[in-house]
Amino acid sequence: MPRLLDRIATKLSVTAMAVSAAISVLISSAQGQPLTIQTISAGQALKIVNAAIAKCSQPGPKITISVAVVDQAGNPRLMLNADTASPHNFDLARRKAYTARTFRMPSSEWAKASTGDTPQAAQRQMVGVIALGGGVPITMKGETIGGVGISGAMGGQPAEEACARAAVDSISGELR
Repeated sequence: MPRLLDRIATKLSVTAMAVSAAISVLISSAQGQPLTIQTISAGQALKIVNAAIAKCSQPGPKITISVAVVDQAGNPRLMLNADTASPHNFDLARRKAYTARTFRMPSSEWAKASTGDTPQAAQRQMVGVIALGGGVPITMKGETIGGVGISGAMGGQPAEEACARAAVDSISGELR
């Protein structure tokens, strides 16, 4: 009987060591791998801003819309305040872009989805979001890599959202 117990103990020890070694390899490789995160580039942000101005700014020498582009983390990548902006336009553009990026949908859709007694209603209390139209996410290969927000366009929020969509569409070839 003692031999049987010795053999069982030896097998358990070998199995425990093998499991321990496998766990060590998995843990060390998981901790040491860099992440690859897709985000909007500065050049792409500039193209988006220029496309938004071309599409939605009123004719003339002054820029009449405020535009914000945020990256994958929701941080401002490029922001432009209109020559004719009201004091709130710059911040609204940023918040619309942030909202679209955060919720991976146009800010107008999120505004509808977060009303009244919906489970998302409490999200309106989050810092940086705004329940207004005019922001759209920037998506590449099914992953949201940024957002764009427009404020101050003639025609209000529907026009601002259409402008933001057109601006993102201007770089659609780069997002494949």
